[in-house]
Amino acid sequence: MDDSPASMRGLRTVIYGVPDITRAKEWYAKAFGTEPYFDEPFYVGFNIGGFELGLHPDSPSGAGGTTAYWGVENAAEAVERLSSLGATVDSPPRDVGEGIKVATVLDPFGNQIGIIENPYFDLKAVR
Repeated sequence: MDDSPASMRGLRTVIYGVPDITRAKEWYAKAFGTEPYFDEPFYVGFNIGGFELGLHPDSPSGAGGTTAYWGVENAAEAVERLSSLGATVDSPPRDVGEGIKVATVLDPFGNQIGIIENPYFDLKAVR
């Protein structure tokens, strides 16, 4: 593995475009169970398990060609909880093999949020 300063490390930040940053900040605080650590009119940042979830008012919102998957202990429960907060189920939880379960929901602003329950994820391997 290449440990040079230019080598890829791993997911650090996912930014969602939101047309109403105040409403989005409130929704994401409830959905992820934490308050933002960075809160400005031009950007709101949350620390989610050591990774950045950012909200940007000037970026387009909506499902695109890329989906970030956020780790959870139980995919079905996570989808149910996000749905109760106003998310729309895009793809219900399904086992994709080896006990790994994935799902996607759309936040109230149209952004796709991936959910993954992966028993093989090793937090110690994160750099």
